[in-house]
Amino acid sequence: MINELKGGQDGHQIAFLVLVILGVGLLRALLMLGRRFISGKQALAVEWDMRDALYARLLRLSFGYYDRHQTGQLMSRATVDLQTIRFFLGYGLIFFAQHVVTIACVTVVLFFYEWRLAFIALAITPVLIGVAYRYSQVSHPVLRDVQQKLGEVATVSEESIVGIHVVKSFAQEEQVERRFRRASDEVFEASVRANTQRSLYVPLLTFLPMLAQAGVLLAAGHFVVQGDLTIGGFVAFNLLLVMLVIPLRSLGVWVGQAQRATASGERFFEVIDEPEEIADAADAGDLVAGPGRVVFSGVSFGYDPERPILEGIDLEVEAGSTVALIGASGAGKTSLASLVPRFYDADVGRVLVDGIDVRDVTRRSLRRAVGVISQDPFLFSASVRDNIAFGVPDVAPGLVEAAARAAQAHDFIEQLPDGYDTVIGERGITLSGGQRQRLAIARALVIDPRILILDDATASVDATTESLIRAGLKEAMRGRTTIVIAHRLSTIALADTIVVLEHGRIAAKGTPGEVLEQSAVYREIHEFGLLQEIGVSA
Repeated sequence: MINELKGGQDGHQIAFLVLVILGVGLLRALLMLGRRFISGKQALAVEWDMRDALYARLLRLSFGYYDRHQTGQLMSRATVDLQTIRFFLGYGLIFFAQHVVTIACVTVVLFFYEWRLAFIALAITPVLIGVAYRYSQVSHPVLRDVQQKLGEVATVSEESIVGIHVVKSFAQEEQVERRFRRASDEVFEASVRANTQRSLYVPLLTFLPMLAQAGVLLAAGHFVVQGDLTIGGFVAFNLLLVMLVIPLRSLGVWVGQAQRATASGERFFEVIDEPEEIADAADAGDLVAGPGRVVFSGVSFGYDPERPILEGIDLEVEAGSTVALIGASGAGKTSLASLVPRFYDADVGRVLVDGIDVRDVTRRSLRRAVGVISQDPFLFSASVRDNIAFGVPDVAPGLVEAAARAAQAHDFIEQLPDGYDTVIGERGITLSGGQRQRLAIARALVIDPRILILDDATASVDATTESLIRAGLKEAMRGRTTIVIAHRLSTIALADTIVVLEHGRIAAKGTPGEVLEQSAVYREIHEFGLLQEIGVSA
């Protein structure tokens, strides 16, 4: 086009070239539109798939994994880290691919125009690659630290919100605010370190291609003066050189985005690659029907293999009987009961349900046979009916009501604004402790378990509420094998057999009368319980 502007040429030729330029510009705009739409959609789809995969993995990881990891860190990986990866896939990676194609094509054309100038333009490339590699090496650990600190901020936020009642009860708003500010300051400091590196390397990576451009301009000007290159060729070569320089100048930005996305990807795949500590065996089958006999055979267990909680436990719980586990805090009561539904696996020994090792059956069939009622039951922000039917979502409404009646919960449910369709607050906050506990009993009864585990189910309620819960428990225990973890004499009285645990071992076992003679721990509980009953009567 420029070579045609010497004067005296046909104007139609110039008009044609202008139309060609406009056509190429329009084609470029259309391709850019398609690129942005396709890359954006694909990045969102990848983020969607990764989020679903992460959530599915989190649901399948064992209790042990959650014992070791903070909720806020996991939430940060599902939000901040995935958004970082999506941004890189939708913008950074697609632009990098475009730049690679542009550099390759432009390089070929530059050599076609003038090979000497092309060599000058590319002479800076090894230095550029070296600086970019160094930037990627030093930025990766810093950017990973930024992502980790963001997770810690999420942890503090999550704990503060969930525990807001405790915060306000003890008037510790300022202390919690200082804790959050410290976590936020750490994010700021880590981000400043990352930006300091960016401030050093990105301008350097931007400047280096300009040296090549300056060298080309100097050499190309000399070629024009010597008549070895036309003015049009000079302009065209420099326009092409700009197309080469722009991708090279953006290399620093792309390296930063890539390293941040890599750090986020590592945190994401740490969860995805986490092995399932409690997994179904390859040949695991469903638990066959049975009366619910439980046997602990030579069981030893510890959350840390170096620090066992239980050692050499041998215990038989006959079908339909009730066993109370008592002992001081940390004696291993909850740990022993948690081995039955296979929340954890024994390090040594076996746990048998109706003669079958719990590791030889599927977790789903095992846990459908074991109902667990904890001291602090968790309820979802859903209707009362949905909470009771959580274990069997498609259960008939009549069975939900029957379970509620058996748990002594039907009467108070009927008094709620919408009865069984009343939506309760998050964690059941709109209900009293006794009401939540009775809903938890009803939820356990709906699955019709053959084994029932009661983990201090009446520890945090008053005497009147306890009597209602105890009535519900008696109904729930009817015909079922029951393991009761208790500290109250009234709850222990539900048991046929008492097992006293001390330092992870069975210290005493037998009927209430027998254990009363054998165990000082039970005598203390018994005497305290009698004093409480006398006080209540008075």
